[in-house]
Amino acid sequence: MRKLVLFMHVSLDGYASDSNGGLDWIPYNEELEKYAEEVVADVGAPVYGRTTYRMMESYWPTQLDNPNASRHDMEHAKWLQDVKKIVISGTMDKVEWNNTMLIKDNIAEEIKVLKEQPGKNLVIFGSPGAAKTLLKLGLIDEFLLTICPVVLGGGKSVFDGSEKIRLKLLSSRTLKSGIITARYELEK
Repeated sequence: MRKLVLFMHVSLDGYASDSNGGLDWIPYNEELEKYAEEVVADVGAPVYGRTTYRMMESYWPTQLDNPNASRHDMEHAKWLQDVKKIVISGTMDKVEWNNTMLIKDNIAEEIKVLKEQPGKNLVIFGSPGAAKTLLKLGLIDEFLLTICPVVLGGGKSVFDGSEKIRLKLLSSRTLKSGIITARYELEK
C-alpha cells in the first residue's frame, strides 16, 4: 500500500510561507536541489493544492523548450510532464496539464483508492492548504520536512488549528546550509 507523504519546507517556527506567501527565505542551493532529486526519485504521483498546481503548471512546461534550462530543470520538467499529477481543490472545475487528475469531492475516499494502487508513494509538494485538509482527514502517513534556519514570526502554517499530532522520527540529517531534513511517521 502506498503512503501519502507531506514534503514541506518549513521555518524554525513552523511556517511554510511568509505573511505574503513568499518562499524567498528558503536557502535553495545545489545541495537542497540534490536532496529534492532524492525525494522525487521515490514519488509515484505528486499531489498539489490549487495554488501550487497553478504555479507548477505555469512554470515547468515552459522549461521543456527553454534552451537555457539547467540539467536539473529539464529533467524535472520532463518527469512532471509524464508523471500522474493529483490536484486537491474544491474551487477548480478542470485541470489541463498533461496526465493530471482533479479531486474536488470525496477527498478521503479518492485518496484511499489511490493509496491502494501499486507503485511509489503519493507526495504532497508544499501546498499548505491542501496539506491541512489532508491532515484533518487523517490521510497523511509521513512528514518529510526541510527545516530551514530562519524564524519568520508569521505566515502560513500547515499545523495551526490542528489537534495534537505525535510523530516518530525515522531519519534526519543536517545539510551544510543549516537545513535539517527530517522524516517522521505518525505514532500509532
